[in-house]
Amino acid sequence: MLHDEFYARTREILRMIETVIDGKRTAIEMALTVLLAEGHLLIEDVPGVGKTMLARTLARTMDCSVMRIQFTPDLLPADITGVSVYNQVDREFEFKPGPIFANIVIGDEINRASPKTQSALLESMEEGQVTVDGRSYVLGTPFIVIATQNPIEMEGTYPLPEAQRDRFMARISMGYPDAAAELAMLRQRATSSPLDAVTPVVTREQLAAMIATARNVYASRAVEQYAVAIAQATRDNRELRLGASPRATLQLIRAAKARAALDGREFVLPDDIDALAVPVLGHRLIAARRSGVSGSALSGGSLTEIISTIVARTPVPISAAGPA
Repeated sequence: MLHDEFYARTREILRMIETVIDGKRTAIEMALTVLLAEGHLLIEDVPGVGKTMLARTLARTMDCSVMRIQFTPDLLPADITGVSVYNQVDREFEFKPGPIFANIVIGDEINRASPKTQSALLESMEEGQVTVDGRSYVLGTPFIVIATQNPIEMEGTYPLPEAQRDRFMARISMGYPDAAAELAMLRQRATSSPLDAVTPVVTREQLAAMIATARNVYASRAVEQYAVAIAQATRDNRELRLGASPRATLQLIRAAKARAALDGREFVLPDDIDALAVPVLGHRLIAARRSGVSGSALSGGSLTEIISTIVARTPVPISAAGPA
C-alpha cells in the first residue's frame, strides 16, 4: 500500500473513532499503533471510563471478524479456544471453534477470570494457533487481542501472570474525560449511542496491507541499538527485579515502525522509541521494592519514573536521526 493511501485511511479511522471517544487522542493513536504493528493491546483503568467502548469502536472500523469474550470467574479455557464434540452420525469427534477464532478478539475484563482461563490465550497470542486434544488449529490473519482490565485493587480481580502480560505489546489507560468532553458525551448519548453510527473504514485485505506497510518502515541499525540499550538498562537497574524481555525489545521496534508510519514517515526516529518506552515496557517490569501486586496500577507511577529516567540517561546515537 502506498504511504499516501496508508496515511489517508489511518486519518479516517482516527476520525471515526473520535466520533465516539472524545478527547482521548493519545489513547486512540496508541491503540491504532498497536493494531498496525499486529500486536495485542491491554487497556487498564477503573470501570466506566470507556475501555470497552474504545475496543469496540476500533474493531467496528475494520471489516473483519470480531468476537467479544466477557471474562468471568466461571469462564473455562474451552469457552475461549473451543471444544471437541462427538458427532454421533460420523462417529468421530468434531472440533467446534471458540470465539478466539476471529481477526479481532475483544477480551472484556480479562483479569476477572482465573489464571487457568487466562492461560488459554498464551499460545494463540504468541504463536497464532490453538491446540485442543493434541491437535493444533491455525488462527486467521491478522489476529489481534484487545483486552480490558480493571486495576488489581478492584474487588474480584486476579493478577495477570508475567508471561501473560509479556504477550501484550502495550498497556494504556483512558483516564477521566475533561469537563467539556464529559458534557458532550451527555448530549450525544441522550437518545442513542454514537457507536451505532460507526461503519467499517477498511476491509480485512486493506488492514493486512496497512500492517505490511508499517512492517516495512525503515529502522536503522543505530535505532535498533538504541532500543536494545534501553532494554539492557532495565535488566541492570537495581530498582527493578524483572527487566524487559527480548520480546519486549522486538515489540518496541515493531510499535515504533507503526508509529512512524502513522506519523507519515518511512523511517523510525529515536523519538518514536522514547514515546513508546513506557506503554510498551511498563507492564512487563517489576519493581524491586513494591507495595502491591506486580504489574498493578499501584506501582505504575514509580515504574513510569524509572523508565523515563532510563530513557533520559541512554545516549541517542547520532546516526539514528534518519535513514542511512
